[in-house]
Amino acid sequence: MAAPSSLYTIRIRGRLGATALSAFPTMEAELDGDETVLTGPLQDQSAVFGVVAQIEALGLELVELRRIRPTPPQT
Repeated sequence: MAAPSSLYTIRIRGRLGATALSAFPTMEAELDGDETVLTGPLQDQSAVFGVVAQIEALGLELVELRRIRPTPPQT
């Protein structure tokens, strides 16, 4: 049985355009001043590190990464 995913918010400095946002297809984006906030479920620690690596590969500045809560299991 797979571990349940958790909901995360990831704050990135700057306003990401459609091209940069396409690198995060499972995340919803919202602008907050001069920052972009991505919110969405990530399955496990490996997925979290994958998103962080993608942020680094795009040359973006990670401001904050926060786990909000575990996603409840689907029945």
